[in-house]
Amino acid sequence: MSNDRSFRVLHVDLYTGKGQSIDFSGPDKCLGGSGLAAALFDKYGLPDQPALSPDQPLVFAIGPLTGYFPLMSKTVCAFKSPYSEQYAESHAGGRMALSLRFAGYHALVVTGAARSLSCLAVGESRLEIHDVGYLKGFDVFSTGKYLRKFSKTHSGHRSTLRIGPAGENLVPYAAINVDTYRHFGRLGAGAVMGSKNLKGIIVLGGGHVALPEGKAYPALFKEVFKDLTATDMMNKYHDLGTAENMSPLNARSALPWNNLQKTKRAEVEGISGQRFAEQLLLRKTACAGCPVGCIHVGLLREKFAGESDFLYRQVSYDFEPIFACGSMLGMTHASDVLAILDECERQGLDVMSAGVALAWATEAFEKGIVTEKDTLIKLKFDDAAGYREAMANLGGRVNDFYHVLGQGALAAADKYGGEDFACVLGQEMAGYATGEVFFVAQALGFRHSHLDSGGYAYDQAHEEKDADAAARFLVDDEQKRTSLNCMVACLFSRGIYGGERLSQALEVVGYKGTAGNLGSLSTEVQKHRWQLKFATGFNPDRVVIPKRFLEVTSWKGPVDADYLRSVRKAYQKSILDLSGIKS
Repeated sequence: MSNDRSFRVLHVDLYTGKGQSIDFSGPDKCLGGSGLAAALFDKYGLPDQPALSPDQPLVFAIGPLTGYFPLMSKTVCAFKSPYSEQYAESHAGGRMALSLRFAGYHALVVTGAARSLSCLAVGESRLEIHDVGYLKGFDVFSTGKYLRKFSKTHSGHRSTLRIGPAGENLVPYAAINVDTYRHFGRLGAGAVMGSKNLKGIIVLGGGHVALPEGKAYPALFKEVFKDLTATDMMNKYHDLGTAENMSPLNARSALPWNNLQKTKRAEVEGISGQRFAEQLLLRKTACAGCPVGCIHVGLLREKFAGESDFLYRQVSYDFEPIFACGSMLGMTHASDVLAILDECERQGLDVMSAGVALAWATEAFEKGIVTEKDTLIKLKFDDAAGYREAMANLGGRVNDFYHVLGQGALAAADKYGGEDFACVLGQEMAGYATGEVFFVAQALGFRHSHLDSGGYAYDQAHEEKDADAAARFLVDDEQKRTSLNCMVACLFSRGIYGGERLSQALEVVGYKGTAGNLGSLSTEVQKHRWQLKFATGFNPDRVVIPKRFLEVTSWKGPVDADYLRSVRKAYQKSILDLSGIKS
């Protein structure tokens, strides 16, 4: 096999309804996944144009190991974010990665806008645009049922992406639902789809991938598979899933409750991973190409009509949704959390931004900053019915208040007041009140994500306050994760796919030159992504870390404001140096 093969990219122009297959740079230049997505945005993106300009690209990219090894199951979605107006990435599992690979492509780039609400279907030698105006306003789940009718012959080899009302209404943190239980959630990819008049995208994977010849590939595959299934390395993700994190974080006074007014409550037992497993867990499922099965699906049972009539719904859950629609909203019963999650999913909202924004709105309501005239309901913590209605209001942008709240908690606070308790770190926070390093890591990180680096783990492992050491860790850990995000591996597998093994995997599938330069290439991708973010307006000096984060007390004691500022200064200098930008 040659080690300089180009990536095959399908570019679809919705204005003309036509597509073009192109050979793009290979792994020896941009690795794949995050690197390929960044390179394609560099080619097609318009840094000076608004995020919701239809001319902006929506990029979906996979990596050179997709289809060859287990847990290479993610797809990178790259776009200019309507939430931040900066270059952004969101990652999702499901079937899309393998569907795209078996359709014969490493990336899909969509530009322009359809003339009417449409569904794009792409596959091997297939490109169709269907008018689906009849689906206007339909929720995510109903939409999925209709879209699957366009691809009956590819059942099992197809990935179905769709948006809900939030995406149609251009809510800046609208999500793209992927195969029901996965999402391109953060930073507003769903609104970008909405701006293109795309209700759905179907990827049809009807082809095949030839496996490498010789003994090296099957031997390495067997070794990886054994680590995944015959050791306890992945047990946490299969057993209770990441919902297991609820109780330990609560015990360490590091779990956000009631809009981060508290970091520990005894009521965590009602929404713990154990409680979900005992009372609500229906089944476990997995992304395509993954033997672990970390997707936990709960059964929501509700009275429907008469006293004996019930409606049953299946709702996926893990730690971040339980935090955002559970503890952050003061919820104390697992079934109520599932009910709120169900409405959030139907609307097609990013669960973390939606939940944290509603937590801010609840505290603002309690303080009299906003009134029922704004919120339309009496928002209060631990009120499932109220939050379900509020989720629908967010997705529908039913009045000025929900229109602004859909832009984020800080945007709403800027208009109504309450900036001090808006729990936003670049975007609405993830569920780790672990301390200074994590707060800085999410606020200034490339994706403003808890997955950019292990800042939350660093807080828990280091009591010393060495800002320079913390900054070095964040940059180095991001580089390691960038390698995985270029492949594109599930980050749960980072203990299995270290740098040496990734190099081995690249070599046995024919990318010998890439394998030998993995470290330097991933550093170049890391640098390029930051350059795109700066080119689209990112300025770390303007990032706000609200006062609420300085009021947190965890197991280590109160947050040290001086240390937080020192970490921020050191990390800010590091990313500027990495990007080659003068401060």
